[in-house]
Amino acid sequence: MVSEGAAERRTRTLRTELALKTLHADLGAPERLRSVLEQALVFGGATLATVYAPGDSGDQLCLIEAAGVPRSLYGLRDSYPLSGGSPAADAYRIGRPLWLSPEELAVRPGARPMPAGDFWLAALPLPPDPRGGGCLVAVNENPGGFGTEDRSCLELLAEAVSFPPSTRSADSEDLPSSSFSLAMDTGRVEVDDEMLELFGLAPDEFDGKVETLLGMTVPEDLPSLMSVVESDHMSIGERELEFRILQPSGDQRWLRLRARLLPAADGRPSRLVGTVADASKLRSGGNEVARVQRLAAALATAGTVHDVSQAVVTALRRPLKADRIALAELEGDRLVVTVLDPPEPEAWPEVWRSEWRSEWPDAPVRTMPTLAAALRDGRAAIWPAGTPLEATLAEVGPGGLAILPLPAGSGRMAGACLIGWDTPHDFGPDERALLTASAGLAGQALMRAHAFDAEHELVGMLQRTLLPRRLPPLPGAEAVARYLPTTAGLEVGGDWYDVIPLPDSHVALVIGDVQGHNAQAATLMGQMRTALRAYAVEGHPPDVVVSHANRLLMDMETDLFATCCYVDVDMAEGTAWCVRAGHLPPVLRHPDGTTEIVVTEGGPPLGVITQADFPMSPLPLRPGTIVALTTDGLVESSELEMEDGLNRLCDELSAADPAHLGLVADALLAGANRSDDVALLLMRYDGLDLRPLRESWTVWRVPEAVRHARRFTRRTLRAWGMTEEYDAILLIVSELVTNALVHTDGQVRFDLTLINDRLRIAVADASPRTPIKPTSIGWEATGGRGILLVEALSATWGTVPVSGGKQVWAEIAVTEPPVTEPP
Repeated sequence: MVSEGAAERRTRTLRTELALKTLHADLGAPERLRSVLEQALVFGGATLATVYAPGDSGDQLCLIEAAGVPRSLYGLRDSYPLSGGSPAADAYRIGRPLWLSPEELAVRPGARPMPAGDFWLAALPLPPDPRGGGCLVAVNENPGGFGTEDRSCLELLAEAVSFPPSTRSADSEDLPSSSFSLAMDTGRVEVDDEMLELFGLAPDEFDGKVETLLGMTVPEDLPSLMSVVESDHMSIGERELEFRILQPSGDQRWLRLRARLLPAADGRPSRLVGTVADASKLRSGGNEVARVQRLAAALATAGTVHDVSQAVVTALRRPLKADRIALAELEGDRLVVTVLDPPEPEAWPEVWRSEWRSEWPDAPVRTMPTLAAALRDGRAAIWPAGTPLEATLAEVGPGGLAILPLPAGSGRMAGACLIGWDTPHDFGPDERALLTASAGLAGQALMRAHAFDAEHELVGMLQRTLLPRRLPPLPGAEAVARYLPTTAGLEVGGDWYDVIPLPDSHVALVIGDVQGHNAQAATLMGQMRTALRAYAVEGHPPDVVVSHANRLLMDMETDLFATCCYVDVDMAEGTAWCVRAGHLPPVLRHPDGTTEIVVTEGGPPLGVITQADFPMSPLPLRPGTIVALTTDGLVESSELEMEDGLNRLCDELSAADPAHLGLVADALLAGANRSDDVALLLMRYDGLDLRPLRESWTVWRVPEAVRHARRFTRRTLRAWGMTEEYDAILLIVSELVTNALVHTDGQVRFDLTLINDRLRIAVADASPRTPIKPTSIGWEATGGRGILLVEALSATWGTVPVSGGKQVWAEIAVTEPPVTEPP
């Protein structure tokens, strides 16, 4: 007697065989492969099913297709070396299935570490074919793994796998098309004569650069096309896109691109290969269900309102042979159009061009009763040719008009989609079902994208507000910074950077990271950046600046901590001091191209220990040295150890051209881990053209103090080669020193600095009170004119806090060229 469990398992195997036999014979190879993988999820007990096949180089297995949950949850890669110890490569080599338990995966030698979790992995070799066979990899999270029936079903499905012979699908195999191969690292593209003919170019007119072909694209279609040809925006697998080009004759032509990104040996994009065909000759090759599935897949990856609109236009206009389509959001009682296709104003009714704004038309819904009624009913409405409609809508579809209300849930509408035909159009039952299903999908996607846009804009605005809008110009140096937010979510991060100009040709470079990715971390990041800038401007040495920031964070009663690296650079002397608080060490690129990870003694992260020491360490600088500060998102990930990441940063920095610092920063971020925020700050120290001349003197509180200060000034100016008497300089010195002696207590310090044609006179005292310029002085007043004289005689003057006190300074232009020391 057969048990119920055995009968159920046998039934599942029979159902798998039946499902394979009933696959549509007219399905193209990509669609058939996708269907087989989906059956592995249904009948084989898998949560993820993928297929790998040998790449063109023959030394690796490359991902062809995947179905189920994201493969990143289980650590599956885009490619595996055939010579490696991965389950896929082993099953392919030995020619028999592998069924691996969690324990076997954990101890498997040579296998790539996978995220922790109790899951089973199956790797089954595929039948040999002209391409060289391949491997089916499936994942199961059931406690017992793959049962007997699961294994039988997966083996049946592995036998049924067939590969797409090229990037073309069944609906375009008999249509004229051309092929191309784009090298992702150089931008060089190889094309055939047919493709050049589609673009209207002669072979001798094409320079082999992809930029030449992109330059012929209609500007409105360029962003979507760039999302395909830029490797950062594309994952391994098939992609399809329609776009327009402007031919040399001035005419526009619709082209359809089908492409596949092929990985290199290290898993990064290497080549984009595919075909281009004349889209005006293409017809849909699938039924209405397939169209809805393609629209659902496109909407699942559409992140913005514009992406959703473009996906709907691509899925509906050409398959329905419509002449125009518009997608609009409903905001209150008004419709705001997000996409018009075609975008040319002359393609739309005159009333749209005269009464509405041509680029983003909007109008009250009440002015269009037909549209208002469709939105109230919430159902797709169709008006055949000859139906009397209001003037606003009549010319949209004289041969037929379809209005699709886009539901947002709970009886609300997110917007509407208008589809119009110029010639009489027959609406069949399949087409009506397609319109209804598409409306539901588009409405949900539109609301999701609208929320995404709003939150993304809020996050972006918050991040832009907290980080410096621009870096200040530096004498004797150039600095650039880059910030990449994580793509794993919309939470704002806690990474920050800053460049702080300080007196006496000093500059502070700061980079830091607050724990967490949320609003609290972002708020704390802004507070720490402001605090460090305030302490630095006060004139404290680097260790005191960081120590003050640590005590401030401890007093803020937060559970978060922060790491920081603070570098004070003396531009005149070419020296630098570094203080680290639990942060990555600086990386130096010396003028000869060698790099160095400056392993300095550091203190704990900020906000951990109240009485913490933050020692200072010197950094060697020569003209041409690059100082690189970064956060851990650039050098560390789940797949990359920090030490290896720092070594890779050194190699890339060594190979870069230091003359173009912006290009160096972009190159370092090319392979950044986007699962975490990344901040990068680079400074190239060039040295000052002329080294400043400095002299200092401590003013003693004696009756002759002002006379001594004037005599010190004359002696210093003569030593610098300035032989003429400068009465204005001596008068400014007298007033500043007198004010410090009369109105403050404690030590007074007097500094003279000369650089180029500017002389800086600075007097520092122990009082934090700044001098007050009187608004008016009577003729009988005996004091209060000192600051007015300083202001009148100097080019500029001011006051800054310094170590609990202040420094009052004034600058004056000198006409006699001094004898300065070379740098």
